[in-house]
Amino acid sequence: MSVYSKRGKGWRYDFTQNGVRHTEAWFKTKREALQAEARKREEVKNPRLETETPIDMDFLTLVSRRLDHVKIYCSEGHFKDVLNHSRRWVKAWNGLKCSDISSTMIEDWVIKRSRVSAIVANKELQFLRALFNYGVERHIMTDNPTKQIGLLPAEKRKEYIPLKGDVTRVISVADLDTQHYLWTLVLTAGRVSEVNNLTWDDVSFTDRYITLWTRKRKNGNKEPREIPMVPKLYDILHYRYQQRDVTIPWVFWHEYWCRKNRKWIKAPFKDRKKIMGTLCRRANVKYLPCHALRLVMITED
Repeated sequence: MSVYSKRGKGWRYDFTQNGVRHTEAWFKTKREALQAEARKREEVKNPRLETETPIDMDFLTLVSRRLDHVKIYCSEGHFKDVLNHSRRWVKAWNGLKCSDISSTMIEDWVIKRSRVSAIVANKELQFLRALFNYGVERHIMTDNPTKQIGLLPAEKRKEYIPLKGDVTRVISVADLDTQHYLWTLVLTAGRVSEVNNLTWDDVSFTDRYITLWTRKRKNGNKEPREIPMVPKLYDILHYRYQQRDVTIPWVFWHEYWCRKNRKWIKAPFKDRKKIMGTLCRRANVKYLPCHALRLVMITED
């Protein structure tokens, strides 16, 4: 359904044509939304010449286009991060044109976010700068309103490197499947997303290495890197290979109920943020995120 309403906000149209998403909100009536959708469909079907195209756009539309771009070219984790920021921006500036958003408005926004921390505010500014750069590069707007705004002075935090003993205690209180997962993170120094998407095709028992794939490169290109398997990692993966379900390609996966499709689905993990909090409390050690496991120098028991 391309036109729908949301309680307390109004009506919105949202459709995809030729792989490009088009959306606008919030109209007071369904009729207004339908008329706007019809105009947009006609505009997409019969685009005007470049010289006739107005250099401005609804802020919501800019955000939607940028999200579509990030989803295609960047990692899933980065997309979620941009999406969370975008929701705050749209809540504050929905209904405005891109040209309505001034440097003063953005500076006020950054100062407001600095009440959380300077690091949070600077990240917000960097994401906004990327958003408006996207608009300028595509001739949606003529200038980036964040251009003159500098980053706030921030005290860099020392990266937390967990103790080897704490890591082994946390892993020891987990179930066997989770132990294998955490040891794989430690012994490969891999990112969570890389290990989540690891498939049996990426594991070479003959040459004793695994291939991890990342999108953290320019233009979002998916690139591999080969990681040698130390004996402990070899034993873990070989055991899982012998116990595997041959119909499932992933090394680590779970089964969950999909409310949208109303059925059980087997798929790789998207993230495992909650599990470390539970395990750290159970092991009675300081909380350590999955990312910190990459910094621990452990090769064997």
